Amino acid sequence: MSREIADEVRNGVLWITFNRPEARNALTFAMYDRLAELCTTMPTDGSIRAVVISGAGGKAFAAGTDMTQFRAFETPQDALDYEHRIDEVLEAVERCPLPTIAALNGACTGGGGSIAAACDIRVASASLKFGFPIARTLGNCLAAGNLARLSELIGAGRVREIIFTARLIEAQEALDTGLVSEVLPNETALMARASELADKIGGMAPLTLRATKEALRRNRAALQVDDSDLIVSCYMSEDFRTGMEAFLAKTKPAWKGK
Repeated sequence: MSREIADEVRNGVLWITFNRPEARNALTFAMYDRLAELCTTMPTDGSIRAVVISGAGGKAFAAGTDMTQFRAFETPQDALDYEHRIDEVLEAVERCPLPTIAALNGACTGGGGSIAAACDIRVASASLKFGFPIARTLGNCLAAGNLARLSELIGAGRVREIIFTARLIEAQEALDTGLVSEVLPNETALMARASELADKIGGMAPLTLRATKEALRRNRAALQVDDSDLIVSCYMSEDFRTGMEAFLAKTKPAWKGK
């Protein structure tokens, strides 16, 4: 695979692979756009029955958005456009007409965690580290829709706790909380199980699966709120700029709350 995001159909299953192992599969805007394109153009003629999303390199599913892209942010609209773009990608994953399985190995943080949460089923290896350590690193925020999706999976209280403490959920806790449905001992076993699940689910009644996915999405969509002021307050702050440069320089940011 030479592309940053690769796709291959094997035995009726579309395998989508984040392929920047040298950057722990940090997501570029082009990768986000390609993922959305794959999900919105998914055939429903039976040629593909299920989708598995994973990360290359053995160390990460995806370690969030490539932070170098944030250096171009100058105006409130830049921040709003970014979150709108991410929301459209996550909605494309949710609206994918076929069942989606996230195979989580290693780091699954930031945007990677958001994509995993938007999938129908998550299975993990024992090396899983899942979370959003933005209160320690960048000083930005998750959009309200993102928080609602996570709260639906693991509860609002736990979402607050992991963001406030910037800690990462490991495999056993992810299983105990229902974030993932299974934990496998290693990446090899994980990918084999993802393939088995895709084959099994892909043989179910497609209209039943599609209707269930869409009804669940509509339930949450009815609770959408305006969070533009919150997004702007974080992304346009001095703290966000400080956090981004400190992360890239591998130093500790000095937060000022402004």
